[in-house]
Amino acid sequence: MNPTKKLVYLALLTGQSLALFLLEGLIPLPFLAPGAKLGLANLITLVALYTLPRWQDAALMLFLRIVLSSLFGGGPAILLYSLSGGVLSFAAMVLLKKSGRFTLLGISSAGGFCHHIGQLLAASLTIGGPQLFCYLPILGPCGLLTGFLLGWTATKILVHIKKS
Repeated sequence: MNPTKKLVYLALLTGQSLALFLLEGLIPLPFLAPGAKLGLANLITLVALYTLPRWQDAALMLFLRIVLSSLFGGGPAILLYSLSGGVLSFAAMVLLKKSGRFTLLGISSAGGFCHHIGQLLAASLTIGGPQLFCYLPILGPCGLLTGFLLGWTATKILVHIKKS
């Protein structure tokens, strides 16, 4: 992929993930635990991880989306929690993908789970104690389920991308 084409593709992926993040903010989710989200923007992170030539390119797209979404929808607190969850989640997904032992469904599920661990870690460091980790039995399954659903959707998208 030539540099110009890669830059345009990165910009498109960043825009798509930002649009999904903003759209998700409009969806009421009474069935999920408080603080849990679908993580729709992560769908584009998965697509980036599997279509861009280097994992660092996908990491750049993720970082840009987190910074822009924090500017549009929250400020420093959102930036802290999004970065902590996003970095841990992305690192886990990259490592699992590199191992070659996991499917996209497993990688995405692990990413959803690790995202909540990263956020709880940041919150625990902020308040000065580990007591918030008692919320993991509620958030963990939510992350696994939404990660699985996003992985399934990403699988369908990647099949379509490879056809075109």
